[in-house]
Amino acid sequence: MLDQQFHEAVTRAALDHARDLLPSAAGQGGRPHRELMREAKVLLSVIAADVPVERGPFLAAARSRLDALRSLQAATGLFAGGDNLQSPPDSAFTINDACDAYALLGPLAGDPEIDDVRSRIAAIIHATTEPLLHGGVHTPNHRWEISAALARIHRSFPDARLVARAQEWLAEGVDVDADGFYSERSPNYAAYVSNPSLTVLADILNRSELWEIVLRNLEATLGLLRPDGTVETVQSRRQDQNAPFPLAPYLSAFRAAAVATGRGDFADAARRAALPGVHDPELLAQTLLRPQLLEQLPEPIARAQAASTYFPAVALASRVSPIAETVLYGGSDYAARGRIRSGLANNPTFCRVFAGDAVLDSVRLSRAFFDLGPFRASTLRRLGDDVYLLEETIDAAYYQPLGPSDRRADGLYDLVDDGRFSASMSFQNRHRDVVRMTTAIEAALVPDGVDLRVRIDSPELPWSLEFGFREGGAVVGGVREPDGTWVLPAGEGEYRVGGSRIAVRLDGAALSQSPLPYEPGQDYGFLGATDAVDGVRVRLGGTAPTEFAVHIRAEREDVR
Repeated sequence: MLDQQFHEAVTRAALDHARDLLPSAAGQGGRPHRELMREAKVLLSVIAADVPVERGPFLAAARSRLDALRSLQAATGLFAGGDNLQSPPDSAFTINDACDAYALLGPLAGDPEIDDVRSRIAAIIHATTEPLLHGGVHTPNHRWEISAALARIHRSFPDARLVARAQEWLAEGVDVDADGFYSERSPNYAAYVSNPSLTVLADILNRSELWEIVLRNLEATLGLLRPDGTVETVQSRRQDQNAPFPLAPYLSAFRAAAVATGRGDFADAARRAALPGVHDPELLAQTLLRPQLLEQLPEPIARAQAASTYFPAVALASRVSPIAETVLYGGSDYAARGRIRSGLANNPTFCRVFAGDAVLDSVRLSRAFFDLGPFRASTLRRLGDDVYLLEETIDAAYYQPLGPSDRRADGLYDLVDDGRFSASMSFQNRHRDVVRMTTAIEAALVPDGVDLRVRIDSPELPWSLEFGFREGGAVVGGVREPDGTWVLPAGEGEYRVGGSRIAVRLDGAALSQSPLPYEPGQDYGFLGATDAVDGVRVRLGGTAPTEFAVHIRAEREDVR
């Protein structure tokens, strides 16, 4: 049965956006290729959906964008522009939209105006086919995006070579772990690239096992849904690891999954994704190509009000109760790689708490240990029901003189990176005097927050805990520093927003009245940068070695 309300919403979103594009029917030169094709697709989806509008202006606006897009194709057929020069995968994003636009207009073929537009799209696709057939990639998700483009081209312009190449990429195996996460662990790339690409490949290539992978990822995503309408990103290895990611981009995927499986938890996720309203103008095109998206959802089944989730493969755990939702994370790549890098999980946030309007976005632990930065747990082990252990061991070294056989008369030794810095010292040939620090945090998730027991085994050094709260509330029990951060001199305080509060209390450690500021570490400091969180930052600290407990508790007036 048709979901008339959803149908009207996606049509309205596309039409409203398309109308906004009409005044700029000309002068599209120099704009990014992906934007041009997305806008053209939205304009053409309104025509393909037979929305009662005067189609002339919409077709003219689409043609102007297609002509500008054609002018951006280099001699290779790939699109110019962007930081990835002559990029097959970046071009694939645009070609995927071009192929969908071409398919949308298929039922209207024979109309001279429509055929003219389709011929322009076909010229763009044909010019890019060979470079996509032979081109390479440089990130995991690019394999599925470029394979989806090859499959889509084959859908409209059959060519066995395209299928063979897509199958070659797929033969590498889809990078999904036991928990259902793709190797990049990124909600952004799952929502926009991997899931839609694998869905198309499943349909066109008749590979149902790819759809099963999408379902596994969506099932994992259910455990990442936060009460503020976002999807957890702290575990990501991509750019979204330091920013909230909205649930809305998952709307079509959860709708498709709910309709296909009849699962109420998928339906509930789709319902939540649509709560801000349906504003994505590209959804209309998706529903035209996948009409099942317009079917009525099964009865939603909300997540249990006392549920725990544990993803050992990505070291992520959470507990949900009517009062609070608490998240633990210990899956940093820093310990294994020893560096901050695009494509690695670098976020040092190890705990988050949601309590109504009060949100503790980040808990971080800094130590002044050879400028190696904050605590980044490399493991999260479950000790019992809702009890976990996060651990990290890091070290630095002082180097002894070279032995006689390794000395050089000219004093010119190998330039080597020792993990903290580089020097012409042939570090690999020297004995090391190691200085080591081990940090362990036992975390017990309770219905109204979390109890942390922190142990730092190290030489004498300062440490600080930083609590990053979402803006909009007031700190109680703190002293504001000149830099705008807050200190809790008595080791306790709270953050209040309306009828919600999150309280912090430390036991068992002597506190400094001027605790260590947040230390991003030399990977950022060398560049004059930082990964400090935004919002209201509150800290307390002391001196290690030490062991102490921190109790984080939430209260809400709307939950008694």
